[in-house]
Amino acid sequence: MLPDYRLGEALWGKQPPGTYQAQIYTYASRLRQHLESHAEIVRKGSGYVLRIATGRFDYGDFTALSRSGRSALREGRYLRAAESLRAALGLWRGPTLTDVTEHLGDTERPSIEEAYMETLESRISANLALGQHAQLTSELVGLVHAHPLRERLRAQLMLALYASDRQADAFTVFHEGRQLLDEELGVDPGSALRRTYQAILTGKVDEMEREVLTGLPERDSIGDLLLPRPESFFLAVNGVGHP
Repeated sequence: MLPDYRLGEALWGKQPPGTYQAQIYTYASRLRQHLESHAEIVRKGSGYVLRIATGRFDYGDFTALSRSGRSALREGRYLRAAESLRAALGLWRGPTLTDVTEHLGDTERPSIEEAYMETLESRISANLALGQHAQLTSELVGLVHAHPLRERLRAQLMLALYASDRQADAFTVFHEGRQLLDEELGVDPGSALRRTYQAILTGKVDEMEREVLTGLPERDSIGDLLLPRPESFFLAVNGVGHP
């Protein structure tokens, strides 16, 4: 059971409006109209209980597919990884958390969007491992332009360019990233990006460690990132938890 005060904090922060309980009651009533027989919202004491029957949430499916795909990637089952991760990404429907309170959006949106980006990067790693560098280059150029400080995407673009016999372009991508990191954050490139550069420079890409190639540590932290807190799970029935 989630008490009203926790739902109030999830929606508005530590200082919800004086009418927050009435507003939550209205939201719950509206949600009931969309659930049909898939789930039931029950008022219990000073809170609510969500009883799920046959209902499914695309965010929950996304979580399961992402974790399965990343596990397959870690184990070197690249085709299965690419299929699962592509299926996870296919569940997303436009921008995240559009019609929610400002506090809820600011609190929940970063972790949800980070989960999406990590899943996307993992799918690209699987495709690279399958030798699909030619198809990935243009996609990666656009992604690096949109997310210039994400070092894993930049390293993946370098690998795709190198595999396409564009070694000079791969070096340019590295140096642009190094300059940007210095100007924007005052830091040097991270270990994975530097090691990717060094491997290309010495022609030893095939000898790179699995963790550098896939971008995955031995333990998959995204599983923890994607597990919604109880109040987030409740709010998912209104589309909040939907990618």
